[in-house]
Amino acid sequence: MIRLFKHYIPHAVLLLALLDYALLVLAGELAWQLRANQIGIDAGPFDERGLALSGSALVVWLAMVAVGVYGPYALRSLRFASARLLVSISLGILALVAIDFVVQTQAFWRSTLFYGMFFAIAMMVIDRLLLNSFLGSSAFRRRVMVLGAGSRAQRLRELGDKPETGFAIVSYIAMNEGERVVEEAITRDAIHDLGRFVENLGVSEVVLALQERRNSIPMKDLLRIKTKGVHVNDFSSFLERETGCVDLDTVNPSWLIFSDGFSSSRLLSSGAKRVFDIVASLILLIATLPIILIFAILVKLDSKGPAFFRQERVGLYGQPFHLIKLRSMSTDAEKDGAKWAEKNDPRVTRVGRFIRKVRIDELPQTWSVLKGQMSFVGPRPEVPQFVTDLEEHLPFYAERHMVKPGITGWAQINYPYGASIEDSRKKLEYDLYYAKNYTPFLDLVVLLQTVRVVLWPEGAR
Repeated sequence: MIRLFKHYIPHAVLLLALLDYALLVLAGELAWQLRANQIGIDAGPFDERGLALSGSALVVWLAMVAVGVYGPYALRSLRFASARLLVSISLGILALVAIDFVVQTQAFWRSTLFYGMFFAIAMMVIDRLLLNSFLGSSAFRRRVMVLGAGSRAQRLRELGDKPETGFAIVSYIAMNEGERVVEEAITRDAIHDLGRFVENLGVSEVVLALQERRNSIPMKDLLRIKTKGVHVNDFSSFLERETGCVDLDTVNPSWLIFSDGFSSSRLLSSGAKRVFDIVASLILLIATLPIILIFAILVKLDSKGPAFFRQERVGLYGQPFHLIKLRSMSTDAEKDGAKWAEKNDPRVTRVGRFIRKVRIDELPQTWSVLKGQMSFVGPRPEVPQFVTDLEEHLPFYAERHMVKPGITGWAQINYPYGASIEDSRKKLEYDLYYAKNYTPFLDLVVLLQTVRVVLWPEGAR
């Protein structure tokens, strides 16, 4: 994987994204040549429209990122890829039509955008067909060796067996650590030269997955592997990178302290984040005010009570604040205290069910963003009662309050809406990853991927 601004991106996805961008530029050029030939004009040199083509390709490419074209199944499901490509390229072309209407550029016409859309979809579907046909779904998977044969090694095997994973485990080495769970593991004593064994298998990474590391870390073996140019990783760091979350079952305070993350350089990033929040919240409030007012009236007409819902939540450093949303539940929904949302929750009104599904109820929260109580991206703000209960059951829960809560977040786009302690535990793992690896780049990824969650609702309640 490549680490870009502290966020891991698989090599295969990065290469595919760069290839797609080049194909988008090519599609734009082919569309221009076709249209010029149809109306009988000279197409002119490429450099006259190169900047416009590159910019238009970037708009469509960002739409592809937003819709989830480069998700876990990017190289492994043609059906998945085709559906997302069709939606994302169509959205990108619509955005370019709007930009063309405002800017009135002569670099491209709507007819060329129409042709370019079909060229782009066709070329990218063919591109993915060729990749799967000639390279196969495992072509870009990294070859990993696991030192260990216990339950941790078994967890890695289960992760590696998933079709969307980016690595393949080529060998397990039993290190005399106790009970063996992975039966096919080779005993360490059966291997004379572990460094040469790693070379012969073409291993690119070795993961230390011992059950008990105290006095059992094979330092000589790890040093030999390292000097062969093979990357060595510990179990918790490997899981963090591959899953995009911090594994609470294996992490401990010392790992959080000594592992990479929680950088002091985030002061500048936080300043940039706040400037973005102010500008974006002002624009969004002005742009969506008519929508908020329309649905406020619909909420009032649909059920008795106020149009807006005001509730205390826990914010940065555990400080309480009042969050404002469009009311989606009946007014007596929490007369007996706050409760987890349920599937097909009877407390949700008819209008409330719709505005929750498309996230319109979240729009008034931009006022909290403007005031600095929230950010656009961050952990979901919880009610104080839930926070007290969750801090008793979940380790490191308080650490999620080291960053501002957000309207959307890394946990929200990666895990369906949680309504239990176990769901909260899983979302906490994603929240800790965000708090640990926060950068403006990760915020951009979250904001773009939020479009995917809105288009394909995943567990909204």
